[in-house]
Amino acid sequence: MAGGWAKDGAVNDQIEASIQDELLRMRVLRSPTGESLRNCAECGEPIPERRRMAHQGVTLCIDCQQERDGQFTVRPGINRRGSKDSQLK
Repeated sequence: MAGGWAKDGAVNDQIEASIQDELLRMRVLRSPTGESLRNCAECGEPIPERRRMAHQGVTLCIDCQQERDGQFTVRPGINRRGSKDSQLK
């Protein structure tokens, strides 16, 4: 059932698109690729060889990575209380 300017199934399409966007974002964050750096991109300290071999494409040393993981990042959410039209992309 559509309401207003929305087509049938528009809300479900938006939910599916939001899920796919989040899954893509998670895949990109979890799987670095390419050659690992020898020195940290932030502090310049050498990255241990065992870390470079274990995580392909690593760019940060352990200390900088732990600091970055501990930071809070704000991501836009879905307005679930708004009208159906406000949830469309």
